Amino acid sequence: MRRTAFTLPLALLGAGVFLLVLAPLLAGHVLPHAKRTPVDTDTTTVFTGTGSYFDTSALKTVDDRRLTITRQVRGDVADSLRSGNAVWDVSTSVDADHTLPATDVRDSLQWTLERWVTDRSTNEPVHCCEETPVFDGEAYLKFPFDVEERSYRWWDGTLGAAVRLGYAGRTRVQGYEGLRFTGTVEPTRTGVRQVPGRLVGRPRTPQVLAEEWYANSGIELVVDQATGRIVFAAIGPRKTLRAPGAKKDAVVLLDSDRLAFTTATQRHQVALASADSRRLALLGTTVPLAGGILGALLTAGGTVLLVRAGRRRRVAEAAPDQLT
Repeated sequence: MRRTAFTLPLALLGAGVFLLVLAPLLAGHVLPHAKRTPVDTDTTTVFTGTGSYFDTSALKTVDDRRLTITRQVRGDVADSLRSGNAVWDVSTSVDADHTLPATDVRDSLQWTLERWVTDRSTNEPVHCCEETPVFDGEAYLKFPFDVEERSYRWWDGTLGAAVRLGYAGRTRVQGYEGLRFTGTVEPTRTGVRQVPGRLVGRPRTPQVLAEEWYANSGIELVVDQATGRIVFAAIGPRKTLRAPGAKKDAVVLLDSDRLAFTTATQRHQVALASADSRRLALLGTTVPLAGGILGALLTAGGTVLLVRAGRRRRVAEAAPDQLT
């Protein structure tokens, strides 16, 4: 019976100490391991808007047409596990209404296939695993975890360089709060393309190496602070051709004032960000805090009961001597 009197206090004390040790362990060791870019991602984001594009069948630019950008991101789990990095294959297609739905992405107005490799913890680019293109910056398909209220270097694949995006305050997307970043790209030469001379105002030259130029009138990204997931994106791309050495555009390949996430894409991205943020909050704040409070209460309660049980035991042991 004496041993039984100490069972409950010792059990409470042990459970309390365990929770007090577990709480900082979750926040300090488990949470950092949870803040890692997933390798099994499989998401599709869609931008829509109106603009102009070069119609290859008519050999002219057509205006005021609906444009759709579809980006599919799939993680290569095998290469990710082998390398320890996040290896994502990214397919991006630009379509007009007459190429949708495209049975083959190669039928789109424009199509690119890229492979992005990043450090799963820092989101920094990693150059391995047949990465293409070789990119730089702090953000692209996502931002780092725990996004800060400062400027970030965002990789623009069309430009082939990082663009500074300035912090522009907090805003809400489908009722969900995120950090807003904005920026622009001034007209920049990005390469050359062989085209018929008459296409760029050189009718007497059968073929010329026309200059490719790119600009972006408005990049806007809204990012979930905890996970770095992009919940809203809008761009204003302009791609043109110029005759060699010319100062003015000769042909518009693609131009739109604004192409933005569809409502369905916004809702999907918000749902993913919200779920991931809740999990991180549980590991980083809710569970450690609750565990610490409960552990302190159990430790205190077990200590009090243990002291009382000790007093009762001493009184019981002293009672026969008093009777004698």
